[in-house]
Amino acid sequence: MVITSNIMYIGVLMFVAGGLLALQKYTKWKVFNVVPPLVWLYVILMLLCTFGLFNSEACSNTYSALKNNLLYAMIFVMLLRCDFRKLAKLGGRMLAIFLGCSLTLAVGFIVGYLIFKGSLGGNTWGAVAALYASWVGGSANMAAMQAALPVDEGAYGCALALDTVCYSIWIALLLLCVKYADKWNKATKADTSKLEEVAEKANKEVAGEKKAATAADWIFIIGLSLLVSAVSQVIGTAIKGGLSSIGLSMFDKGTCITLFVTILGLVCAMTPLGKLPAVEELSTVLLYAVVSLLASQASLVDLISAPMWVVFGFFILIVHTVLMFVLSKLFHWDLCMVSTASLANIGGPASAPIIASAYDASYAGIGVLMGVFGAGIGNFLGIAMGYLLKMF
Repeated sequence: MVITSNIMYIGVLMFVAGGLLALQKYTKWKVFNVVPPLVWLYVILMLLCTFGLFNSEACSNTYSALKNNLLYAMIFVMLLRCDFRKLAKLGGRMLAIFLGCSLTLAVGFIVGYLIFKGSLGGNTWGAVAALYASWVGGSANMAAMQAALPVDEGAYGCALALDTVCYSIWIALLLLCVKYADKWNKATKADTSKLEEVAEKANKEVAGEKKAATAADWIFIIGLSLLVSAVSQVIGTAIKGGLSSIGLSMFDKGTCITLFVTILGLVCAMTPLGKLPAVEELSTVLLYAVVSLLASQASLVDLISAPMWVVFGFFILIVHTVLMFVLSKLFHWDLCMVSTASLANIGGPASAPIIASAYDASYAGIGVLMGVFGAGIGNFLGIAMGYLLKMF
């Protein structure tokens, strides 16, 4: 069976996404605490793509029409939550731990790419950079890189599948490590004295943002996000033309648009727009819509034909773990915050509270703010990683 109707294509994608979220909400199945609905969405839609359900001209045309327009709207709305003034609640120590995770992952990506690039297939630097962006702040960053960099579709499918596999295993391992926290903390002589104070501040910051959204709020933020998406594509294209005219043609149109909408979102986050109700909910809706589109065009055949992607992913995680232990020994970082920061990088703001709460329910706010920080910087680091890997 192949879907040949564009409305059927959209309906199937959103039904699968909504069905998974409904299962999580109403069944309370514990499996969703280990493997969140977004990961199940990846897997299910990639399998359906692999079996040929979406291989029609109607699906391809609908994908092309929707993907970038929704993607830029998603980036803008998601970044409205990233008021960097709020992150002061985390303190320098927590931000240092988060950036330590980002740095050690970057080392793993660079060294791993130099070792495995011949085994990953041709023209993979863009897909690897997209994966790194995802491992700084979550799936939204990976989706953004798909438009910001010239990413090969086959390689992107491998990276998307690898992200799913590694994330699922990584969150399970981090949850298993909770009971060994005392041994880690003893080995690193960890300082946990200020953790509860930081947790209280972070929880107050997160709780203070909860407001009920009205229909007017939803209509306004939807209209604003779509208008920003359209305007950003016009301005980004003009920026690309201006840069090319002065000899900076290495920055393609997608990069210029993504950087513009990212900066615009971060600036607007510090205005009253950042306090609009429905921002968090709409960012989730757009994220699931964009991820559904991307996964529906990512066949697992590419990953099966290039198994070294899996080896590459686990190599990165091993390098990350070893280097984070070394940094923890030097700076006396505790396992709770290291694990939370690691998942805030690899999983984003929706996942990090799972690990933080496994240690103490009052630490959930730390995970949220760390994840939001990653979402804010992930696009910049992903683009930088892309152009660095391109030189190799």
